[in-house]
Amino acid sequence: MDSERLRQSGFKLVMSFKSIMPILIGVLMLVALIIKVIPGEFYASLFTGNVFVDSLVGSLFGSIAAGNPVNSYIIGGELLKQGISLFAITAFMVAWITVGVVQFPAESLMLGKRFATVRSLVSFGLCIVISLLTVLTLGLL
Repeated sequence: MDSERLRQSGFKLVMSFKSIMPILIGVLMLVALIIKVIPGEFYASLFTGNVFVDSLVGSLFGSIAAGNPVNSYIIGGELLKQGISLFAITAFMVAWITVGVVQFPAESLMLGKRFATVRSLVSFGLCIVISLLTVLTLGLL
């Protein structure tokens, strides 16, 4: 019985990887394209090194470019290689998953405009707080 459950779990795992791989490959190709097209100086002009400004800018970009967690890890790693601060990357990743300006119309339709607005604003503010607390907790100032 346990071997049958293990076999089924392994099959589900393989099928999950099979369905996720095209998405991951697409994200990697998009990130590679963006890195080639957008010069490193552009990132330096966006992210000043100021903890609060970097967290705010990271939250803004993450809010607009909503997506799933796996993609945010890939993009965050590439941003880290470009010299972007961990504050900005953490804020970007949290906003990417929690705010989702792209999903706002559907969310406001299903749950109400007031609820969607309040949830998005609270999530946005918490992205900055979580970014600061995460990096401070890691001791990577």
